[in-house]
Amino acid sequence: MTAPAAVDPLAPFRLDGRTVVVTGASAGLGARFARVLHGAGATVVAAARRVERLDALAADLGERVVPVACDVTVDDDLVRLAEQGAEVAGGAIDVLVNNAGIGYPQPAESEPMAEFREVVDVNLHGLFRLTQLVAGPMIEARRGVVVNVASMLGQVAATPIKQASYCASKGAVVNLTRELGCQWARKGVRVNALCPGWFASEMTAAMWDDESSERFVSSTCPMGRRGDPHELDGALLFLASDASTYVTGQTLTVDGGWTAR
Repeated sequence: MTAPAAVDPLAPFRLDGRTVVVTGASAGLGARFARVLHGAGATVVAAARRVERLDALAADLGERVVPVACDVTVDDDLVRLAEQGAEVAGGAIDVLVNNAGIGYPQPAESEPMAEFREVVDVNLHGLFRLTQLVAGPMIEARRGVVVNVASMLGQVAATPIKQASYCASKGAVVNLTRELGCQWARKGVRVNALCPGWFASEMTAAMWDDESSERFVSSTCPMGRRGDPHELDGALLFLASDASTYVTGQTLTVDGGWTAR
């Protein structure tokens, strides 16, 4: 009797031969995401405004990294990014990781409308427009994956750290993910959201320089600490790869138990 073939449970997590576009890839979690996806075999089109940092990332990783200067609030930049990604892929982009984001912690009653609009423009409008541009060819090819990097603060309030615009924009991303996941489910395109909790990143750097903020997170989070960037690697690869082929319209929250309280 022939023995059954061995199963490689890690094989579906590989991204060999695939092209992945990552926005906000110049620093913080975005740079980490680019490295992780590259390490899984993907060709990474790394996009951000600070192209010198992208060049440094490409020089560090070697081949299979394509830096593209892009401001996600500028439509011409998004069109060019989608076109360059498709050129690298030789057709439809395989995976889009919408990671670019900003936030300005401040009381809602005094938040300038210009800053509220800026946060929504980056975190929501730019994300939707790029997804729209990339999804057309994906739908035509009947294959593709979108991973929206939202936040646990798209599911719960941030207070006592006051971030009305950030919470509003990330909450919108969470529900947009549900809608797009359902709209495109029968068209071969999966859309899911990765919702990190408190992680060290360029945007949260000021928190970790403040003793009271550090104490707030460590005393309130069920796991008693902030997350380490590598603790998002598995969740990102799960959503971006064939390991999650029956998952769409969902949010995967990695927050040390914060939203479970």
